[in-house]
Amino acid sequence: MTTKDQQPKLATLVQAGGEQTETEKINDFIYMAKDISNAYLVKTKDGDVLINAGFMGSAERIKQLFAPLRSGPLQAIFLTQAHADHFGGVPALKEANTKIIAHSKFSDTANFFKTLMPHLGRRSGKLWSGTIKGRGAPVPDIEPDTTFEDRVSLTIGDVCFEAISTPGGEAPDASVIWLGNEKIVFSGNVFGPVFMSVPNLNTIRGDKPRSVNRFLESVDTVRKLGAELLITGHGEPIRGKERIAADLNKLYDGVTYIRDATIAGMNSGKSVHELMAEIRLPEALQLGEFHGKVSWAVKSIWQEFSGWFFYDSTTSLYEVPASAVHQDLCELAGGAQQLAARAAAKIDAHKPLEALHLLDIALNAEPQQVDALTTKKRALEMLLQHSGGTNLSEVMWLKSEIADVAKLLS
Repeated sequence: MTTKDQQPKLATLVQAGGEQTETEKINDFIYMAKDISNAYLVKTKDGDVLINAGFMGSAERIKQLFAPLRSGPLQAIFLTQAHADHFGGVPALKEANTKIIAHSKFSDTANFFKTLMPHLGRRSGKLWSGTIKGRGAPVPDIEPDTTFEDRVSLTIGDVCFEAISTPGGEAPDASVIWLGNEKIVFSGNVFGPVFMSVPNLNTIRGDKPRSVNRFLESVDTVRKLGAELLITGHGEPIRGKERIAADLNKLYDGVTYIRDATIAGMNSGKSVHELMAEIRLPEALQLGEFHGKVSWAVKSIWQEFSGWFFYDSTTSLYEVPASAVHQDLCELAGGAQQLAARAAAKIDAHKPLEALHLLDIALNAEPQQVDALTTKKRALEMLLQHSGGTNLSEVMWLKSEIADVAKLLS
């Protein structure tokens, strides 16, 4: 059984709200309710403001956590992006005169997920069903009262809130909320769900691809603010102007390094897979790989700049997949059992990915072949062990695949 200490860091962050019995005080007027993406209560002399509203299944818990702290009407809810873990709790939390403020692309982004819900729901379920509770709750339709393109300011009581567009974040409608007088920025998930990590420019669950240059522009937008307190969508706040500046400089420089190394490799004639294997961040620019990975960023940048055709095979231009000849290859190899034996030798040589290529052929031809299934389970378990258990999507994908194979073997 996986313990909390053995979980990927992102899993620990998104599950933190389950054990929270009272809000976490950030300063004299800001309080945090932990959730898949945290909700923040900001108190002013003329009432309260929320920065994000948590997930659907968490709304009542968040409402109860904030209730003892409430000092007046809920004047506004700022939404930093149209992902359900940021806005799902709005219907339960908003009051009659609460204004919902979001970027002008909020509705388009929400509709993107609504339109593709059957497809993306299946994919997300494979990765997140064991981590996130309440995924089956219906996602509400939210219509913002106030929208903006670049930025908008709103003063409530003694606090001036400025919403600033940062379209390089996790969604095209991403924004940060800047309290200029107090030098506080709520960054939402502009930097991803874990601060100081490689951005997941194109998630494996499925999403609109993110531009690496737009991401860097958004990092630059935030670092130019000169914040003394940075409050992210997940985890603890980052305090101190010098530390925040140093962190954002490192993040900017690290992602710039990945981008520039990818472009240089493309221009030198190397393949995308060569670059995925070769490009590594230097020690001084090391970033976490909790949601994205350097190799995934390389592939995303390649596709952003060069498209989906890698010039590796004519067949990539057409609709017939490689699996169409797997039966032929399996027969020529002497059957799935022979391919499984070769795959087992690859695993013994610590080459689990090569083993999986062979096993894809074997199991597409003979889906129930026991030796091939057993060997596939070994290959997946080796990959899981080699992963280090840090990247949540990678870990959950491998665990899900292992479970699927185990069912076939049972």
